[in-house]
Amino acid sequence: MIDLVIDQRRKDLGGFEVGRVLPYAKRRMVGPFVFFDHMGPVDFQAGFPRSVDVRPHPHIGLSTVTYLFDGHITHRDSVGAIQEIHPGEVNWMTAGSGITHSERFETLREQGGHMHGIQAWVALPTELEEIAPSFANHKPDDLPTYEGGGMWARLIAGKAFGAEAKVATRSPLFYVHWRLDAGAKAQLPAEYPERAAYVAAGQVEVDGRTFQAGQMLIFAPGHTITFTALTNAIVMLLGGEPVGPRFIEWNFVSTSKDRIEQAKADWRAGRMKLPDADDKEFIPLPEPAPPANPMS
Repeated sequence: MIDLVIDQRRKDLGGFEVGRVLPYAKRRMVGPFVFFDHMGPVDFQAGFPRSVDVRPHPHIGLSTVTYLFDGHITHRDSVGAIQEIHPGEVNWMTAGSGITHSERFETLREQGGHMHGIQAWVALPTELEEIAPSFANHKPDDLPTYEGGGMWARLIAGKAFGAEAKVATRSPLFYVHWRLDAGAKAQLPAEYPERAAYVAAGQVEVDGRTFQAGQMLIFAPGHTITFTALTNAIVMLLGGEPVGPRFIEWNFVSTSKDRIEQAKADWRAGRMKLPDADDKEFIPLPEPAPPANPMS
């Protein structure tokens, strides 16, 4: 039932650590999900430096999905959206033909507090890669919930378990937040061909094996998966119909290498509009890695 287990790789993004899970060398995507970062958990003291903020940067060919368990992030983008996201909400930003945005920790910098969440990227279908960019924030009322048997569940996006979230997705997918009490059992049906579960907190048992925070389980199709919570646990479920392979370079996702090269050239030359409300700085295009030293 379990095809692959991926351990998060911790990365420092300038004073703020994330656990990167997707893309992974042996599994680039799960359904349309092409990127998955576990942000925190971390406790910030008031007055931490602005270097922790994510300065304006570009995207093409995808939708970014930000979901928080704790904390606040202020989003600003080049289509004019300014939105602070709170726990239990969804920020769904569609890059399409190109968008730039920043993510600032202004409330946490002022007040201090706990920060914990997930950012995922969803690849757009090939025929929609160049749609106009857009942004939407969804409050908890847009996201169906269920509670019973020691489990609480929220459908963040897509369709699953007979429910549908009020989030405009572009291909068949599901994205679910589970909170499980110790001893609770829950099942993931064989509804989609590609499915995964990420343990964000606690420990769970699946197929007689124990998994803990920071691990993603990739499932074979066609089987109902039973989870048993060994402790109180947070599990994120994700997947859907595949949209085909994608090239990924820096913040750009596309079916075309040439399109990514064009996006890189546009960003390098300053042809991509910065957010009006955050246009004083930006993240430069990373320099290519130098070739290995043949004499070393």
